Amino acid sequence: MGNIVASLKRLLANKNTVTFLGVIAAVIVLYVGYSIRVGQAIKQIPIPYAKKEIGAMTEITEDMIGTVDVPSTLVSKHNLISSKQQLVDMYVTSGTSIPEGGFFHKNQVVQKGSLPNSVLEDIPDGYTIYSLSVNNHSTYGNSIYPGDYIDLYFKSTDDTGRVQFGKFIESIQVLAVRDSSGRDVFSQTQAGVPAELLFSVTDEYFQLLRKADYISGYSIEITPVPRNKSYTAKEGDTSIVSNDIKQFILAKSSQIDSNLN
Repeated sequence: MGNIVASLKRLLANKNTVTFLGVIAAVIVLYVGYSIRVGQAIKQIPIPYAKKEIGAMTEITEDMIGTVDVPSTLVSKHNLISSKQQLVDMYVTSGTSIPEGGFFHKNQVVQKGSLPNSVLEDIPDGYTIYSLSVNNHSTYGNSIYPGDYIDLYFKSTDDTGRVQFGKFIESIQVLAVRDSSGRDVFSQTQAGVPAELLFSVTDEYFQLLRKADYISGYSIEITPVPRNKSYTAKEGDTSIVSNDIKQFILAKSSQIDSNLN
């Protein structure tokens, strides 16, 4: 036994032997790693496909979806949706469609609230959609979300440089945040760049806000201002809190009578 141990020690002390064993170990590691990668590449998984063509802005129902086995690497490579559960009750986004037999790409499917015209469906009588132009800076680094209650501030500057600034409308709910293409900013794989906030306001408020947009010579700005979490989540009465600003807007515009009687 002692001779065997001594022989092994001498063998392991030989540099050529150590090098040979190292090469063998490396080959084994490479082979195992290669086998794992090949196995992953050829592994088949079921993913959904469209049984028939599904047009833009169409609700996806379970009877429209079939499944087929494909290599797993195809899913990540082409950003495909991998399960039916991610599709049922979702909608095909505007400007695209899913062909018959086609797979579902993640950027082609959105929730109903992310469709361009979805915010119009539940607007009550006497209310109108108002769109406020914004950017990443004015939304505080894209931190204003649909459903938030925020305030709108008013700023005007006359030709002498005199500034008028203050809170104009309090507790107004954001219905949607859209990018310049009309897509919901937060339904995209990476949050888009905000271009407009949508609100539902009474006809009176809509006219005031639009008049403010059209007044020239005063560099008027309407600025969204978020508050703390409890304010944002609390449904409050939307109200004008500055009669001075309201009267300023009315004084710089005229009322058109729409009564034909």
